[in-house]
Amino acid sequence: MVIKVFLASSSGSTAIKKKQQDVLGFLEALKVEYAPLDIACNVDNRTWMRENVPVEKKPTNGIPLPPQIFNEESYCGDYETFFDAKEDNSVYAFLGLPPPPGSKKATAEEVAQEEDEEAKEEEELRQLEDEEEALEVTEDEEEEVAEPGEIPCSVPS
Repeated sequence: MVIKVFLASSSGSTAIKKKQQDVLGFLEALKVEYAPLDIACNVDNRTWMRENVPVEKKPTNGIPLPPQIFNEESYCGDYETFFDAKEDNSVYAFLGLPPPPGSKKATAEEVAQEEDEEAKEEEELRQLEDEEEALEVTEDEEEEVAEPGEIPCSVPS
């Protein structure tokens, strides 16, 4: 899966340039494979981007500004949603990518598997405790039983 970042190479807005640099720099730091697609010099890129940004995500004038981020054909979001994902440490989910091996973010399946294992261990521990308790009761009962020829202590004389 390749992340597509739609950019404007010749933007007059310093805010747009900073946002584009922020997105690209962060993707590079995470070693996420991405393709920068210029909308300033390539009409096809500009047309594709404008057609594929969901209507509800377009500004009131209808023309989305760069950077716009896609995972292949699937829309991920604009700079603001990227920034929010970055702040929440959920960039991989935002991009529709699995977290890298060894990352702190475990998948739901891994969490469920760990919970199942913990539940099994707790059940085994409870069974062992029940068995030990049963053995202790049996030993206590054996101590109260008098040997042949002995007088039990608990019987009044």
